[in-house]
Amino acid sequence: MENKNKTQISKDFKEKSILVSRRFNAPLANVWCAYTESELLGQWWAPLPWKAETKVMDFTVGGYWLYAMVSPEGEKHWERMNYVAIDHHKSFNIEASFCDENGNFNKELPVSKRQISFSPQENGTLVEFKMIFPTENDLRKIVEMGFEQGISMTFDHLDNLFSQNKI
Repeated sequence: MENKNKTQISKDFKEKSILVSRRFNAPLANVWCAYTESELLGQWWAPLPWKAETKVMDFTVGGYWLYAMVSPEGEKHWERMNYVAIDHHKSFNIEASFCDENGNFNKELPVSKRQISFSPQENGTLVEFKMIFPTENDLRKIVEMGFEQGISMTFDHLDNLFSQNKI
């Protein structure tokens, strides 16, 4: 059976936010693990043919995930996600920023506050991923960088891994 789930993206420039929603045909526990375990994140957290490469991951309040999105040619774009709050199997909040390989923030690129929420659904799990930016210009910059296409491809990749029972 073909999966009809699609990534929904809603931008609110007045609120300086983006809301991304996606229903996955997988149990909540599997979806939670896909978002919170570095070995699983490395399988899907990047639009193909890119991949995610974890340098450090400590999924605890006060911990962080430092990773690079790596191109097929080996080009790396670093990001750091600081874990601010975690409600097991329900949600987690992060502050995310682009950085160098040591986690030092890149002040030229936008920082965002994010909340990722997980809700069990009949035969699946709904993930809502909200990003809030300090300014409308920061939101516009992320959109111009191709965020919508990238996150849609990334979530499609995760969905394929679930449908193939690889996660």
